Parts: sequence; structure tokens; C-alpha cells
Amino acid sequence: AMTTIGDLPEDVLVELLSLLPVRDLLRTCRLVCMQWRYVVDLTTLWKRKCQRDGFYRQSLDRNISDWKIFYMLCHLKRNLIKNPCAEENFQHWTLDDNEGDEWKIEDLPGAHGNDMPDPAVHKYFVTSYGPCFKSQLITLKKEGYWNQLMDEKRPEITVKDWYAARFDCGCRYELTVRLLSKDYIVLEEFHPEPVVIEQWSDAKWREISHTFQNYPAGVRYIWFQHGGQDTQYWAGWYGIRVTNSSITIGPQT
Repeated sequence: AMTTIGDLPEDVLVELLSLLPVRDLLRTCRLVCMQWRYVVDLTTLWKRKCQRDGFYRQSLDRNISDWKIFYMLCHLKRNLIKNPCAEENFQHWTLDDNEGDEWKIEDLPGAHGNDMPDPAVHKYFVTSYGPCFKSQLITLKKEGYWNQLMDEKRPEITVKDWYAARFDCGCRYELTVRLLSKDYIVLEEFHPEPVVIEQWSDAKWREISHTFQNYPAGVRYIWFQHGGQDTQYWAGWYGIRVTNSSITIGPQT
């Protein structure tokens, strides 16, 4: 007798369905019939997908309450800051303050500077003698993070930025990151004290990092702004250098 796909044992069905992309599973397969919906919602299916895509580690077993959500977050995870390393000029950035001789892009290591620890980074943005600040506004829904996910799961939001001075000039660096509601109300903010670097420093690249956890429900946007200026008012580009900014959401894999 002909067997239909519905006659397959559950473990075989799990194996087959786990090969499909998330979108197909949730938008199509889950609606086929009761049995398929049951299988698509099985922990084993999402665990299998995590294994296939390299998101699975044995040590996670006890800590993960929802493998489906865990898979989705891993699958979506990427840097939400566009053009973080100045490869596309100032594209995607809003220049909020552009004073002195204005923002400029230079190649690493730059005059009186150092290379980045990450050899994949080749350029940086540099500030002048007047305030230079630039920002990006990230719309979470556009990036695949739906409202219910943000409100119920509150996945970790990790922000990182790299900054450096040049050896021969003092400067200051500032960072502000805000989690905003749909009406752009600030629900949570990371705004550390500005970093002031004296002249004749080691000019090394330093990373600043912050993870938002257990933030309020209702986050719909993330606003990222950084910049600064030199502290000696020298014409040209002697201020803080920034590059390799990132915002990632979800589990630390």
C-alpha cells in the first residue's frame, strides 16, 4: 500500500522537516494538519535545527526553555549597525554634529596610530576640533525582531564600540545607546562618562561593551550615537577615532 508522508514515524518527520527553512515551517508546514503542527512545535525539531546550523552545545541543554525561540535568535543574529567600519563612506550614518574640519575617514593604522586587534578592519572614522557625533536608528521589526519576541523574551542586546586616540593629541570619546518605544520614548539608556585621553597616550584601540538585560517591554528601536573631538583645538583630524561598532541581539554563542 502507498504510504503518505503522514504515515511516517515522528522521528523521521522531525528529521525531514528540520531540513526546511524557518519561514516554510512556520508559515506553511505548521498549517498543514494537526499532526504537522504538533511536530513543528516539538522541542526535538528545533534542537535538531540548532544542531544542523551549528547553534547547539551540550552545555546549553539545561538553560534553554524554548528551543524554537533560541533557534530564531541564533538564526537572526548579526551586526545590526550598517557600515560599521567606514567601508561605504558615511552611508547609513546620520551626522548629528559635524564641526571643526568635520568627520573624515582614514585608513588604519593612521598617523601616530595603531592597528586594530581585528585584521579584518581597515578603516576608521575620525573626529576634528569641534564636536563630531554620528548615529544610527535601528528599527527592530525591519531587522526581523517582532514585537512579541522583544516584549516576552527580552533577548539580550549587546553593544560594542572601538575607539582610539592618536599619540600626539588629547581627545574625548562619548557613546550613547538608547532603547526606544514606538513613540521614541527612552526605556533604557547606556551613557557612560565621556572618556578623556591625554596627549602622549599609548594610542591603543579599546573596546567598550554593554549588554542590556531585563529591559522594559515595548522596545521597538535602538538608537546608537558616538563621537567626540580633540581637546587641543588643532585644525585637521586629531580627535577620537571610532570603528567596528556593533549591536547584536540574542544568545552569546
